[in-house]
Amino acid sequence: MIMKQLFLLLLTMNLFSLFARAEPLTVGSPAPQITAKNQDAQQVVFGDVYTKGITLVYFYPKAETPGCTKEACSLRDSYATLHGSGLQILGVSRDTPEAQKKFQEHQNLPFTLIADTDGKVAEAFHVPMIPIVGVPMRQSFIIKDGKVAWASLSAQTSGAAKEVQAALDSLQK
Repeated sequence: MIMKQLFLLLLTMNLFSLFARAEPLTVGSPAPQITAKNQDAQQVVFGDVYTKGITLVYFYPKAETPGCTKEACSLRDSYATLHGSGLQILGVSRDTPEAQKKFQEHQNLPFTLIADTDGKVAEAFHVPMIPIVGVPMRQSFIIKDGKVAWASLSAQTSGAAKEVQAALDSLQK
């Protein structure tokens, strides 16, 4: 009986969170200034990354899952072109630094992965969590000159690189 009540309470809280979300970051909003650990357990200061050029911050639910792997590999396969345009990439999920490192090595990802184990990075970017499982929704942001220049609140998986390249092209017009 207690387990059933606990389950109903958790379910109610998750359903409530669907309706109590913060508004998503909009184009023109200041880019979140936050610090988090990367796949090597080193601190990454997002503000420092932004000063080095245009930055893609993309959120994905879980390393090594099919959709997340497609998304990461899409960006990996177009990395030379994207990076040639000056783009830096930060991939963010709730995975541990160790899981992020394994994902990076297994998929030969040439960009930084952020271990947002406490969800603070997703919170700073107003990325909602998927109810019940508590992982971030798939969203992407391009940061330029310290501000959100582009946002995709339902980012692509296998088409991620094309979506980002189109956004970069539109920003350079």
